[in-house]
Amino acid sequence: MATNFASRSIFFSLSTKLFIFPFKPSTSYHPFSLPRRFTRTTCTLQQQQQQQQPQTTRSVVGILEERGLLDSITNDTLRSISSNTINAPLKVYCGFDPTAESLHLGNLLGLIVLSWFRRSGHNVVALIGGATARVGDPSGKSLERPELDVETLERNAASIEKTIRTILGRVETRKFEESNFDGNVFCDSSVVVLNNYDWWKEFSLLDFLKKVGKYARVGSMMAKESVRKRLESEQGMSYTEFTYQLLQGYDFLYLFQNEGVSVQIGGSDQWGNITAGTELIRKILQVEGATATYGLTFPLLLKSDGTKFGKSEDGAIWLSSSLLSPYKFYQYFFSVPDADVIRFLKILTFLDIGEIVKLEEEMMKPGYVPNTAQRRLAEEVTRFVHGEDGLNEAIKATEALRPGSETKLDWKTIEGIAEDVPSCSLAYDEVLNQSLVDLSVSSGLFDSKSAARRLLKQGGLYLNNSRVDNENKRVEAADIVDGKVLLLSAGKKNKVLVRIA
Repeated sequence: MATNFASRSIFFSLSTKLFIFPFKPSTSYHPFSLPRRFTRTTCTLQQQQQQQQPQTTRSVVGILEERGLLDSITNDTLRSISSNTINAPLKVYCGFDPTAESLHLGNLLGLIVLSWFRRSGHNVVALIGGATARVGDPSGKSLERPELDVETLERNAASIEKTIRTILGRVETRKFEESNFDGNVFCDSSVVVLNNYDWWKEFSLLDFLKKVGKYARVGSMMAKESVRKRLESEQGMSYTEFTYQLLQGYDFLYLFQNEGVSVQIGGSDQWGNITAGTELIRKILQVEGATATYGLTFPLLLKSDGTKFGKSEDGAIWLSSSLLSPYKFYQYFFSVPDADVIRFLKILTFLDIGEIVKLEEEMMKPGYVPNTAQRRLAEEVTRFVHGEDGLNEAIKATEALRPGSETKLDWKTIEGIAEDVPSCSLAYDEVLNQSLVDLSVSSGLFDSKSAARRLLKQGGLYLNNSRVDNENKRVEAADIVDGKVLLLSAGKKNKVLVRIA
């Protein structure tokens, strides 16, 4: 009977489509029982069938570790449970305090790690700290953050939410070569963005002390590295900052209870705040075992001198195109040192590890074209942050503005990088028939005529990307692009835009 039954299938017709349900023999399954009800969903039948069977992928924790994106985890069980994305996908969150108008390069790793979870079939939540930003996270800071007014915080929060939705919204759950996940199971690709001010705004001090404070232990709070360093400093720490870890800890508790979030991720400097949350959940809810919460941290993205990328330092690499153009963003990654490019490819892109290894091997071979790996890095990161349109804009400007390029410059292309290049305004009469050597000095490209002549003789002085070989060259009407601008270049990097007033 079992042998005969194993070869049979049931045919079911719904909305003119024919569905085939193969049956396998089972001791607990009646051969003539049918599903009681069929419901329409946005998923395909193939997706429904896949969801009926336990299915696992390679652990996303393992992927992060291989790429240098794992610093610590609170429980090694996270490695195994992060593999089951069909029957038990995780819900993971990362917080972003709106202390500036835009996220910056230091925040990018949080979006990258969220994206890896999302690409692996898990659900992600981005939490904007509309409340916690009013307190200020002391982690990694030697001084208390300056207080921002409510209007600024709300404006920052709106801008950051838009950036997060735009970047994460491009990430589709899809197949990637590093796992056996086929990418066709998950139907919901929405991006969940929450603001913790929504639950803190009605929270009184007495409620906080009763619901949170009584479960916190001052000794363990003071032992946190972020607190200990500040207490040992000359500036010390205010009570306001001291409570920050409890606020973030309660956020985790709230998200666990109300949103089903069981994993919090953050930079390595967030370890104390994350474990404060797991401890609160354990003490308040008495949660243990299979329903426990987890924390995961990734290394901070550091500059070559070992300092963090931040938004208070000069030259911050902003993720918003309104503060930093896609062209300049692209140029930053195109210019990273050879010593950093492979590490950046691993942590900032989704390229297969094998492809990155091949790029690294090519760098060691004779005949390697300089900056090939940097170009790939710049393309991948710019596409992730600014999309295909932003990448195309950056590539077009890069090619057009390359000294010696045969691409004809137009006014629109030059204006596209105007904010990223030093500029000056001169009257038409001050430019026309002017000696190019003199103009190079008056525009600020060179400090002296002798320096301009020296570079010109070396073949490094360009007018609108064309090399100038004649020391007596004067500006003609045809040199003024669309009658509006000139572009002077000293070598490949130093440029000055001359606007005709």
